[in-house]
Amino acid sequence: MHHIIFLQDLAVVMIIAAVVTILFRQMKQPVVLGYILAGVIIGPHTPPYALIEDKHTIETLSELGVIFLMFSLGLEFSLKKLTKVGATALIAASAEIVLMIWAGYQLGQAFGWGTMDSVFLGAILSISSTTIIIKALEEIGKTKERFAQMIFGILIVEDILAILMIAMLSGFATTGSLALGEVALTVGKLSTFLGVLLILGLILVPRLLNWVAKFKSDEMLLVTVIGLCFGVSLLAVKLGYSVALGAFIIGAIIAEARHIAHIEKLMHPVRDLFSAVFFVSIGLLIDPQVLKDQWAAILIITAVVVVGKVLSCGLGTFVSGNDMKTSMRVGMGLAQIGEFSFIIAALGLSLKVTSDFLYPTAVAVSALTTLLTPYLIRSSDAAVKGLTFITPKGLMNSLDAYTNWVGKLGTGGGKQSAAGFLRKWGWQILLNIILIAGVFITAAFMKEHVEKAWPDAPGGYDGIKGMLWLGAMILSLPMLIAIVRKWQAFGMLVSEMSVTSAAAKENTVPLRGIISTIVFIAGCAGLFLIILVLSSTLLPSRNLLIVLALVLVGLTFLLWRTFVQVHTKAQFALYETLNEAPLPHEHGESPPLPTLLQQAELLNLSIAQDSPAVGKVISELQLRTRTGASIVGIERQGENIINPDISEEIRVGDSILLIGNAGQIERAKLALQ
Repeated sequence: MHHIIFLQDLAVVMIIAAVVTILFRQMKQPVVLGYILAGVIIGPHTPPYALIEDKHTIETLSELGVIFLMFSLGLEFSLKKLTKVGATALIAASAEIVLMIWAGYQLGQAFGWGTMDSVFLGAILSISSTTIIIKALEEIGKTKERFAQMIFGILIVEDILAILMIAMLSGFATTGSLALGEVALTVGKLSTFLGVLLILGLILVPRLLNWVAKFKSDEMLLVTVIGLCFGVSLLAVKLGYSVALGAFIIGAIIAEARHIAHIEKLMHPVRDLFSAVFFVSIGLLIDPQVLKDQWAAILIITAVVVVGKVLSCGLGTFVSGNDMKTSMRVGMGLAQIGEFSFIIAALGLSLKVTSDFLYPTAVAVSALTTLLTPYLIRSSDAAVKGLTFITPKGLMNSLDAYTNWVGKLGTGGGKQSAAGFLRKWGWQILLNIILIAGVFITAAFMKEHVEKAWPDAPGGYDGIKGMLWLGAMILSLPMLIAIVRKWQAFGMLVSEMSVTSAAAKENTVPLRGIISTIVFIAGCAGLFLIILVLSSTLLPSRNLLIVLALVLVGLTFLLWRTFVQVHTKAQFALYETLNEAPLPHEHGESPPLPTLLQQAELLNLSIAQDSPAVGKVISELQLRTRTGASIVGIERQGENIINPDISEEIRVGDSILLIGNAGQIERAKLALQ
C-alpha cells in the first residue's frame, strides 16, 4: 500500500509543478517561483484538504533534490574563473556577507526575535542565489559580459564561505556559543577536508571520467558521475559534514573534467527533476497564516536585502578597482537570496534552534527578491545613468581617478617576479601540509577501527599505533620531501632578495648563505613541529618509535628519487587538470566544413606515434581555427568513422581524411605531423 501512496504523492507533485511551471513560463517569470507556489497549493496548510498523504516521502525526495542541486552548483564552480576575478570576488563577497549578517542580526533584534533566530536570519540574507542569477542572465543574454563574469566570481567565493558558515552555524546552534578555539578548529578541519578532497579529486576524478568517456556510452558516464556524487556525499556525512558539502565539492572537482559540457547535459534532466521536488517541498512548508502574520517583516527584510546587497556588492566591486557602471550592475545583479538560504533555514529547523516562522519567511523573501531580480538587472544601466547624472562632476572625476589608480597597482616590473615565486611556493608548501594533515587525520580515525578488527595484532594497541604512524609517514614522504626541497629554494630566494651585492659587496655570498641556512633550518623545524602535533595520537612507545624511525630513514634514503618522481607526476597531473581546455558546450556538434574553393582537395594522412595530435580529441586540435582544414573521416583498424564527433580522440595508426584547399591541407599536414 505504501508504494501506491508514494506514487500518488509523486504524481500530485509533478502534475501540479508542471501546470504551474507552464503558466510561469508563459508569463516569463522565474520557474523557481512556480515550484514554490505549487508546493503551497498542494501543501497541508492550503484548504480545502491536503493533497499529500505522506510528507516524509517528499522530504526524502527533497534531500535528493538538495544533493543534485548542490552538485549542479558545483559543476558551475570553476577555479579558472575564480583566478581571473579573484581580488574583486573576495572583496565584494566578504563585504556583502559581513554587512548582511550584521544587518540581518540587527533586523531580527529589532523585530524582537531571539538571538538564534537573528543569527540565522543574518546568515540567510548573506548568500545570493547562483541558480536564479544564472537563469536571469541567460534569459536576457548577458552571461558573456564583464559584469556577469564578476558576478560569477563573487558567487563562487560566496559558495565557499557559505559552506564554512553552515559548518560554523551547526557548532554554534549546538553549543550556543562560538569560542575562538572552536572556530579555529572548525576552520582547520574543514580546510583539511576540502584541501585533501580537492587535490586528490582533481588528480584522479577527471582522468577517470575521461577514460569512461572513451567508451562513448552516455549511460556509463551518467552512472559514474552520479555514483561519485553519492559516494562523496556519504563520505562527507560520515565525517560529520552535510551531504550538501560533499555534493558541492565533487561537483566542483568534476567541473574541471574535459567532458564537463557533456556531463552537464546529461545531468540536466536528473537535476531538474529532483530540483523541482526540492522547491515544491519548500512550498509544502509554507503556512499562509504565518505569511499573513509576518507580512510586514517580510517586506522590510526584502527591502533590506535589495538595498544592502546593492550597496555592499557594488561598493566592494568598486573598491577593488572597477568602474562605477560595472560595480552598480554587479550590485543589482546580486540582490536576492536563494538555495543556500533555504539550506541554512532548513538547518535551523532540523537542529530545532529556530522558530517555525523563520523558514517560510525566508522562502517568501526569496520569492520576492527572485521576482525582482530580472527587473533589477535590466534596469541597472538606467540606474547608472541616473546616478551619473546626479553625481557632481568633480566627484565623478575623483572616482574615475581612483579606479585607474587601483588598476595600475596590479601591474609591475620584473622586481615583482621574485615575490611571485615566493607566493607560488608558499601555496605549494601549504597544499602539501594540508595533504599530510589529511593522511594523519585519516590514520588517527582508523586507529580504533583497526584495533576492533585486529585484536591480535603484534604488539597490541602500541603495535597498531606504530604501524599506522609508519604508514602515515611513508604516505607523507613524497610531500615531506617536496616541502624540504621547496623550502631550500625558498631560503635561497629570500637571501637573494634581502642581500644585494651593491650593499654587501664582498660579503654578499657569505651573508646570503647564512640567511638561506637560517630560513631553511627554521622551515624544517616548523615542519618537524607540525608532524609532531599531527602524530601525537599515533606515537608508539619510545623503543618502537626509534626502530620505526630508523626504518623510515632507510626507506627515505633508498627511495628518495622514487618519492620525488611520484610527487612530480602528481603535481603535473594537477596542473594539467587545471589547465586543460574543456570540450565545447554543444556536445556532439561537428565543426563546420570550410567554405571550399573550386580546387578543394581531400587527403588521407596517417598519424605516427610522434604526432602532436596523438591522445588529443578533435576539439583540442583546433584544426579548423588554425589551418582552415577539417577532419571529415577517420579510418581505424578497418572501421570507418564518418564526420567524427569533436570529442573523438586521435590515436596512433589512425588514417584521417582532411578536406580543404591546397594551402589549408598543407598547413594541416604540418600541424599534425
